[in-house]
Amino acid sequence: MFIATSLDGFIARPNGDLDWLPSPDVANGEDFGYESFMKTIDTLVMGRGTYEKVLTFGSWPYGKTKVVVLTGRPLPTPPKSANVDAMAGDPRDIVRALGERGAKSLYVDGGVTIQRFLDAGLIQRLIITRIPVLLGDGLPLFGRLGRDVRLEHVGTRHWPNGLVQSEYRVQA
Repeated sequence: MFIATSLDGFIARPNGDLDWLPSPDVANGEDFGYESFMKTIDTLVMGRGTYEKVLTFGSWPYGKTKVVVLTGRPLPTPPKSANVDAMAGDPRDIVRALGERGAKSLYVDGGVTIQRFLDAGLIQRLIITRIPVLLGDGLPLFGRLGRDVRLEHVGTRHWPNGLVQSEYRVQA
């Protein structure tokens, strides 16, 4: 997973708004590691709420990367250039089915989806960028888990604008 949170652990405002996130520093070529990360994955798995939020961005940010939206309902029409499918079910079954279709490295995105996949033991790497803002309320990155998830710190980096990004490996 690769995600940003407020310093108090929220990934969005209560209404799902992301207006507090800084824009990538395109002028200086700084995307806070996002492009490098995207080169390591072949399939992005996200929840329906995340998908619907992304559709409001104006342009499709994932290029030709395969995107799988977890939902049991018909999806709003994806942009023409997007490579989008819908699936539903248990995270283990989804990972198994995607593996059978050739997926090797998944990027899991969206609060509830991350929580479900983490609880199922299906996330090995977490990259969390903390944004220096306190929201006070919102949609949390982490919720209840059925077990402790031990993490190994891989590294931390920071930028002059106050962003702090830490990477962790999930311990077996």
